[in-house]
Amino acid sequence: MKRYSVLTALLFSSLATLTHAERPYDFTDTARVISVRPIYERAAHPRRECWDEEVSERQSRRSGDRDMGGTVIGGIAGGLLGSQVGKGNGRTAAAAVGAVTGAVVGDRIASDDHDGGDRYRSRTVQRCREVAEEREEVSGYTVKYQYNGRNFTTRMDRDPGRTVRLGVTLLD
Repeated sequence: MKRYSVLTALLFSSLATLTHAERPYDFTDTARVISVRPIYERAAHPRRECWDEEVSERQSRRSGDRDMGGTVIGGIAGGLLGSQVGKGNGRTAAAAVGAVTGAVVGDRIASDDHDGGDRYRSRTVQRCREVAEEREEVSGYTVKYQYNGRNFTTRMDRDPGRTVRLGVTLLD
């Protein structure tokens, strides 16, 4: 009988050595959870906030966009007026001066818009910005448990419930 118990002990010790090489612990057990407290962290969550906005833009005239009608009409009117004023040889000079003056005045009048100034155009533009929204989130749990009459504390990713599963390693 004594021989049988020695063989059994040798068999179990060699089995324990093999199992210990395969796993980091000798066996699993459960412990009673005493308390669970959530751990909160402030986290910033960026979000994009967009809105539509009406904007007015000044329309500038390019040199190729000029209306020559005012210059031509002003030059003709000035030339006619100048020829009416002058007499003899002075009539041609007065017509030339009137044509040049009329052309300059006609061009200035034509270049100003009928609304008395610059032209503006309205259009809708989408504007956006990044807004950091801060809120508290649970990042883990502080778990207090009791095992073999001693209290332990650990941090876990989730609430374990009433019991916690432990990996137990026997030390020599």
